[in-house]
Amino acid sequence: MQSLESQWSALASEYTTDVHLVQKLWEELHRSYTASGRYYHNLTHIANLLHLTKEHQSFIREINLVRFAVFYHDIVYKTTRSDNEERSAALATERLKELHVPQEEIDMVQVMILATRTHQLHQEEDINLLVDFDLSILGADWENYAAYSQQIRKEYSLYPDLLYNNGRKKVLQHFLNRPSIYLTALFQDKLEAQARQNLQQELDSY
Repeated sequence: MQSLESQWSALASEYTTDVHLVQKLWEELHRSYTASGRYYHNLTHIANLLHLTKEHQSFIREINLVRFAVFYHDIVYKTTRSDNEERSAALATERLKELHVPQEEIDMVQVMILATRTHQLHQEEDINLLVDFDLSILGADWENYAAYSQQIRKEYSLYPDLLYNNGRKKVLQHFLNRPSIYLTALFQDKLEAQARQNLQQELDSY
């Protein structure tokens, strides 16, 4: 698979010939996703989502917009804040304007990024697919899910067990209470059962 930098360059270069701008924006992305304290929301997460985007491209209507949303959806990530997606969407809007992406497309990327917070069913199937890509780790095999769970705990290491465990249990129960964790039939068929098993197993461990 292409490196993340080359994937970014190919995507951004469809909108601008300014190679210095493309490189500058890549360096910002790289710096953000490799920042201290990122154990899960890092470049590996972005690479995994881009792989899923490529794997399911036949189902995606606006693949460039999904790719932009993948690159920017967690560019701002601080565990002490509750507005990471909003701030990530705002930064994406600024950067895509620099790349001369059409405003209508920028607006859609913004909606996509915000959807990764709410995880609600949307009329745009591209958005539902992006959300399912982002939640795909929940339906991984137990070994990979457990590693993800530990990485999230490390990201929230600022919080003592009592606070973290209570918050984590609420998140797990929230997903288990949903009629379905995944928004698309594709991911419901592939990952729903395993995701529910993983979430319940983690919940039972607290």
